[in-house]
Amino acid sequence: MTMTPEQASWFAEVFDRLVGGVEKVLLGKTHVIRLSFAALLSEGHLLLEDVPGTGKTSLARAMAQSVAGTSNRVQFTPDLLPGDITGVSVYDQRSAAFEFHRGPVFANIVLADEINRASPKTQSALLEVMEEEQITVDGVTHRVAVPFMVIATQNPIEQAGTYRLPEAQLDRFIMKTSIGYPDHAATIRILEGADHRAHDTSVPSVISAETVVEMAALARRVHVDPTVNDYVSRLVDATRGAQEVRLGASVRGALALIRTAKTLAAANGRHYVLPDDVKSLAEPVLAHRLVLDPEAEFDGVTTSRVISQLLIETPPPSDRQAV
Repeated sequence: MTMTPEQASWFAEVFDRLVGGVEKVLLGKTHVIRLSFAALLSEGHLLLEDVPGTGKTSLARAMAQSVAGTSNRVQFTPDLLPGDITGVSVYDQRSAAFEFHRGPVFANIVLADEINRASPKTQSALLEVMEEEQITVDGVTHRVAVPFMVIATQNPIEQAGTYRLPEAQLDRFIMKTSIGYPDHAATIRILEGADHRAHDTSVPSVISAETVVEMAALARRVHVDPTVNDYVSRLVDATRGAQEVRLGASVRGALALIRTAKTLAAANGRHYVLPDDVKSLAEPVLAHRLVLDPEAEFDGVTTSRVISQLLIETPPPSDRQAV
């Protein structure tokens, strides 16, 4: 059953209220906040590549508060162990049995700060929970909270002592973006509120966690015209054939582009996807999934530039079928 125009209007109204609430904490970053909520309502995870002090923790906490959910922050370090994330089984002498102690991953929104500073073994502890929303410890499966979202960060400047995320793990992030520094006007507003600590600022809840699940299910019902599916397929195929690219976008990337385009369409009050939705999301959804040829990287080519060029070279559909 396709989403109705009335449902699309309600979705857009709630989405704007969610964004507006978080924007009071993360000033001047409406676009990033919209992308973050689009990732949440597309049932995906977000990778932020940013320098310290740009508001990543505030974003995760404010998003959790706005949906009446829980949030945890994990600082990734070289000595962090998988059990420090997922939890461990501890032997209880009184009951003569092992008792599972839950780790920080059991929250609605988990901030994995500087994820590339942990060892590959620890990074891989997130793979199962990001894909299947469950973890397995000592052969026992434990479901995590619903909704569930990982917001991972990595520092693009300091690479000493880091472990680059493998392509298989990058592919599991539905989007990659950055918050960046605020502009002059937003900085002035931040400085005017310098007497308030970030931890003291709270965001009123707009909806419940259960409503987030309902909105995600509603977003899946947004209509996608066959010509838009064809456009996404051609765009993804183009990434695989680009001269500068050694490894193009996966099928998971194509699915992520459709899923997020559906959510963005609903957030804009539409019950159908437009090619412009795909265009606006192509860079945050696909760029981190590409592996460039070493020579192209040496010449200063970036994945974002490749995506921009492919959007120019790949013509969008000129018409669509009636909804």
